[in-house]
Amino acid sequence: MKFIRKIAVALVAFTMLMGSLIPFTSVKAEEKEFEGRTLNVVATSEAYKPLFDLFTEKTGAEVEFLSMSSGEVLARIEAEGKSMADVWFGGGLDAFQSAKEKGYLEKHELENPDVVDSRFYDEDGFWFAKGLTVVGFLINNDNIEELGLDVPTSWADLADPQYKDEVIMSDPSVSGTNYAAVKGLLDLFGEEEGWAYLEKLNENIPFYGKRGKDPEEKTLQGEFTIGIIPADKKSFDLAEDNNLTVVYPEDGIPWVPEGVAMFANSENTDVAHAFIDFMLTEEAQKIIAEVDGKDSAQLIVEGVEGFDLGLPVDKLVEQDLLTFGSSRESILSRFTEIAGSKLDEQ
Repeated sequence: MKFIRKIAVALVAFTMLMGSLIPFTSVKAEEKEFEGRTLNVVATSEAYKPLFDLFTEKTGAEVEFLSMSSGEVLARIEAEGKSMADVWFGGGLDAFQSAKEKGYLEKHELENPDVVDSRFYDEDGFWFAKGLTVVGFLINNDNIEELGLDVPTSWADLADPQYKDEVIMSDPSVSGTNYAAVKGLLDLFGEEEGWAYLEKLNENIPFYGKRGKDPEEKTLQGEFTIGIIPADKKSFDLAEDNNLTVVYPEDGIPWVPEGVAMFANSENTDVAHAFIDFMLTEEAQKIIAEVDGKDSAQLIVEGVEGFDLGLPVDKLVEQDLLTFGSSRESILSRFTEIAGSKLDEQ
């Protein structure tokens, strides 16, 4: 009996030892779906690396990206006759609409179509928004006080002659935000009244900036009292640190989706499809909110919280996005007639 008892004890000890070794010797780590694959992305900024790193963590696919403007993307595709990546991340909506018309994009069917409002993606599935750019005013408070001006709270205010030579916006042909402002004002007031308004506003603008950042930088420096800008956390932080004020125009806030799309005939179509669905998850949207400095109302997935910047959702202009790209050439042509030589000055 003692001998049998010794054998039983030895067997139990051996079993426990083997059990403790199994996780290290025979259990293989779960392989991720796209392990060993690479997703190539054209992005507007390197700041989105945390988002791409999360995608790698979730799927195993490495992400290689390069920064390029929307205009450069289209020009390169046209010159080379093929896309240079799998995914196009960020940029002006008009460029994405143009790319769709020219057959440069791949259609994507959302895994969960109810997660996004239909205003924020192409009805045919060729582009999707990663968030919204909204247009506001940046006010130099020192200038307002020194010149004895009222603080403008609406587009109607901004056309008042008291602001002559005190307003700056960028050339809408080079600034996506300022093109969104022009298009949004036409949708807000209607074609006839909209163009009449832009003629009045033009009287208060001595010249149009040649860079998208000009309104923010020149208002900060005190060269102008009011700049027409993209309103986000960066602008609010700048205002807080430099005695400036960010204003959401109370008579209507122009906005535009920032596009994301898959390129047609890419080498990693399956990974690109997965990325679009990943981008619309709560985790991904929170990173986008952090990187872009977005108010919760600028995010396109309901329920995801961004920064609390006080953006009034009910003031967003009812915009006709279907004509955002198709009308661009005619809108810019008419705008050039109004602005005249001011587009060439600075």
